[in-house]
Amino acid sequence: MQKNTMSIGAGHHVTPPEPGAPRTGRRGFWVVTTVLGFSLTAASAPTPLYGVYATDWNFSAITLTVVFAVYAVALLGALLAFGTLSDAIGRKPVIITALACQVIGLLWFVTADSVAWLVAARIAQGLATGLVSAAVSAALLDLQPPGRAGLAALVNALVSTAGLGAGALGSGALVEYAPHPERLVYVVLLLAAVLLLVVTPLLVDETVTTKSRPRLWSSISVPKPVLPAFLAAAPCLVATLALGGLYLALGPSLAGQLSHSHNHLLGGAVPAMLCGTGALASAVLRSAPARNCMIVGCTTLTTGSLLTATALSLNSSGLFYVSTVIAGVGFGTGYLGALRSLVSLVGPQHRAALVSAIYIVVYTAFSVPVVVAGVVATHVGLRHTAITFCAVLAVLALTALVATLRTPARPEHTAPADLAGLPDSQSS
Repeated sequence: MQKNTMSIGAGHHVTPPEPGAPRTGRRGFWVVTTVLGFSLTAASAPTPLYGVYATDWNFSAITLTVVFAVYAVALLGALLAFGTLSDAIGRKPVIITALACQVIGLLWFVTADSVAWLVAARIAQGLATGLVSAAVSAALLDLQPPGRAGLAALVNALVSTAGLGAGALGSGALVEYAPHPERLVYVVLLLAAVLLLVVTPLLVDETVTTKSRPRLWSSISVPKPVLPAFLAAAPCLVATLALGGLYLALGPSLAGQLSHSHNHLLGGAVPAMLCGTGALASAVLRSAPARNCMIVGCTTLTTGSLLTATALSLNSSGLFYVSTVIAGVGFGTGYLGALRSLVSLVGPQHRAALVSAIYIVVYTAFSVPVVVAGVVATHVGLRHTAITFCAVLAVLALTALVATLRTPARPEHTAPADLAGLPDSQSS
């Protein structure tokens, strides 16, 4: 007799625990949530330090963006290669392996004395985040408290985005006001990683009771009936993730130029504002129809991107911060709406392959445009590059808005609770 399974994306088809299967309930759920939040906090912690590295080691904007982008490439590779691994061997082994990769990456950050070590550390972080995103998303759904449908999806979205913002902001504060700016933030994160590596096996029980042979590499496809909606949503996905990449890689440098300040807390606050606003907006609109989320997201993303370009043209730091908040609303709701609008159109048997295709669009948009911007910035300057970048993003968001308005609303086949495994703006 076939077991009832629930698809949560990223290649996962989760079988509800059998009667008598161990569950840690509320305790395990929040421990796993902490692991997710820590992983995204660690991922964005280097953001305020990119300028410090560039100054100390005299490397260009091209090198800076490459150091940023290798994280997304490694993350995507881990998701596509090992997205279903926790279904086969269990959640805990994969989560523990991811934490071990974080420890290695943080050790490399602590001892880094060249660009090569930075690249190696970011690759380790990307692998760790890819592993933990897939396994934790599944574990959250496994451990979701009874009667709290949708809690796993909401926690995943909010903790991922808030973690990105907290990492940039906290790192900026330590770099600016604490000793050993290039080491201390990583030492703090390293201690937290070791602590989680110890407590996770003790406080979280395994929810996968039947092990199987691992199947590597997720299938990738877009069902033909969904292709028009996919093409309509793709510009929104590209615009939101490219905007996130711009702010996480170059946001502190732009803030420093506009405010004529080298304060690293101020630099870290810029991506934190974008991510924090996105998290709040996603929480407010979490129950709204996906199409409405996407319309709101595309509208505010277009407005925010144009205002950011205007702020950079006028050299106005105040307008830059206002535009960041507006763009943040689009960053959160546009991404959420685009994902839900696509995944809701297919049944469970096609969802994993579709989500894998979405991942490719998402992380390509997150990394490649920023590297291109780094190359262009070496010739025409950072500010002029960012102005053009934001103008292009505004056109993409507007294109997605028009396409969404012209696409008839279709019935959704999945509830928001099924989206616990989808990628969030967690992938800095």
